[in-house]
Amino acid sequence: MTTTMALPGTFSLGLARGALELRQFFRNREQVVFTFSLPAVLMILLGSILDGPTGQTGVSSGQLLAAGMIGAGIVSTSFNSVGIGLAADREIGALKRLRGTPMPAASYFVGKMVMVAVTSVSQTVLMAAVAMLLFRLELPSDPAKWLTLVWVLLLGIVSSTLLGIAISSVTRTANGTVALVQLVYLVLQFISGVFVTPITNLPRIMVDVASFFPLKWICQGFRSVFLPPEAATQEMAGAWELPKVALVLAVWCVVGLVLARVTFRWTNEAK
Repeated sequence: MTTTMALPGTFSLGLARGALELRQFFRNREQVVFTFSLPAVLMILLGSILDGPTGQTGVSSGQLLAAGMIGAGIVSTSFNSVGIGLAADREIGALKRLRGTPMPAASYFVGKMVMVAVTSVSQTVLMAAVAMLLFRLELPSDPAKWLTLVWVLLLGIVSSTLLGIAISSVTRTANGTVALVQLVYLVLQFISGVFVTPITNLPRIMVDVASFFPLKWICQGFRSVFLPPEAATQEMAGAWELPKVALVLAVWCVVGLVLARVTFRWTNEAK
């Protein structure tokens, strides 16, 4: 009598792949240091230089910047890391070899999501700790704000990761992808009110352009979590607009999935 062993499911394989991705990530000390230190260092430098009073009593521009940069750090660990990492894997042929294994493509991407989720949560904890220590940011005491933190984090991770997968296929070299990803990320940080606080100091046209992309809404969501309700007056609309934040990020999750499926390729070879 022979018995047939059931093959692991797609999600189980994805979790196993995620554990492998995490081991590979944390073994690369240079990547770990760069990924976690750059947003924190920028927060410290810019926050120290730009910290000052705002139109809202009790809320400094340093606190506005710090809360927004916690959200920007999530994009760094998802959009940037995934886009650059996939391009590098494609260039050295790692993706081509993976394609020849029994592992479904979906499991590979689940593994990427697991890696991004762990690194993003770690980044959030680190950035929040720095902001609390240097800029007097406070953890939320309202359970509703903790719930907001969870769904903004989740939607931000998913949308940014999917867009990172999509942008990894735009150029045919890893160096080209690094340049493109960093350029897009840098521009979006400026026009999304990450580096310029409050966001009302930016020209309206810049904010209108930024409103089409996830970063502006991720940062706005994080500001709503870490800042007092009165700080909403420093937003362009004079309110946190959380339903709109959820809607835009959810739409980008769908759009990102479509773009990732349409543009992703396993090799750099021309079809």
